[in-house]
Amino acid sequence: MKTAYTCFCTDVIHEGHLNIIANARKYGRVVVGCLSDKALIRYNRFPTVSQENRLKLYRSLDGVDEVVIQDDMLYDDVITLIKPDYVIHGDNWKEGPESAIRKHVDELVSAYGGEIIDVPYTYSDKVKKIDLVLRAKLAMPEYRRKRLRDLIKMTPIVKAMEAHSGLTGLIVEKTVVEVDGKLDQFDAMWISSLCDSTAKGKPDIELVDMTSRFRTIDDITEVTTKPIIFDGDTGGLTEHFVYTVRSLERMGVSAVIIEDKKGLKKNSLFGTEVQQTQATIEEFCEKIRAGKEAQLTEDFMIIARIESLILEKGMEDALARARAFVDAGADGIMIHSRKKDPAEIIEFCDKFRAEDSTTPIVVVPSSFNSITEEELADHGVNIVIYANQLTRAAFPAMKKTAEDILKHHRAMEVDDSLMSIKEIITLIDEL
Repeated sequence: MKTAYTCFCTDVIHEGHLNIIANARKYGRVVVGCLSDKALIRYNRFPTVSQENRLKLYRSLDGVDEVVIQDDMLYDDVITLIKPDYVIHGDNWKEGPESAIRKHVDELVSAYGGEIIDVPYTYSDKVKKIDLVLRAKLAMPEYRRKRLRDLIKMTPIVKAMEAHSGLTGLIVEKTVVEVDGKLDQFDAMWISSLCDSTAKGKPDIELVDMTSRFRTIDDITEVTTKPIIFDGDTGGLTEHFVYTVRSLERMGVSAVIIEDKKGLKKNSLFGTEVQQTQATIEEFCEKIRAGKEAQLTEDFMIIARIESLILEKGMEDALARARAFVDAGADGIMIHSRKKDPAEIIEFCDKFRAEDSTTPIVVVPSSFNSITEEELADHGVNIVIYANQLTRAAFPAMKKTAEDILKHHRAMEVDDSLMSIKEIITLIDEL
């Protein structure tokens, strides 16, 4: 009997999936692939149920003869193992980034005489409703909050991109690219105090209060599902920080990063050019402990940001602080540098990893931007944050557009450089 293979990445079976199975039955024995968690988060979105439960769900379906794990979004593993006569898929993969996967699969099966069967995608109000419910579930605080810890375990490196509004959150949420036949996307969002302040036209000196910054979180969580890392600056007074922790937990934020400085906040990239005061190890450890005692869930993370290299205090000071902060309960260490050469960041990561193999390391390669994610992962980095690139990209584009309209006294000359309103609106989901 010939074999028909299809891959599922869903948490809920609807009429579209049943239609795929029914079509597969026409061609022979039906084998369903369960896309693994680690492949799913690169390809589609984070699962709401475990891989084990998805396997059980698919095995329970009428018409399914066998269920296997598919670890490779490009199908190489299962096609090598099974050599199906037919690969069955909804025809939605003929367009967009997924078309690269279809092309690759076609090359694989054509090599031995196999064939792709494209089944018309099922569009209905019921299917749309199920997709909306799944997305809403992913956005709920109890699901979103724990996702960063899960990602650290599941991926070589977690990629976080800055977001400072609902629209930039949607860009981070929905941007998917195809590179060498594989799909990729951002894993998390970084809510930066610099970008939040800049969007409001205010200086980055902790002038924007937490109530306003929580409003930004609300705007983003309302329309997205990905985990959020919050830039907590210095954390403020210890007595205030405990309330910030509770509030962030309640909102579904996954982590807060606080830096070991005190006094009037100055942006780290100024380094020693402006007066900046680093808190003592004891002061900052007290703040970490207070935050950890205040939190109510195991999911939330408090990450300690070390400014020693920024302030030219030396490698040993940075490492001593890292040890102390971890002992005080920090769930991760962020190490920062304003040098363009990543050498000191690599040195810190290597030395820290030599004595601590498990505590997550976070880096923000704004200055040392030549190093790749793969290289950072090779040195033990768990999270990379692109902290301000969307803000920096938007500002010159908006400024140039404003100048050109003033020069030409009309908008025609700038039209070719603008995205259409229709295209922008497609980012925004309707209930």
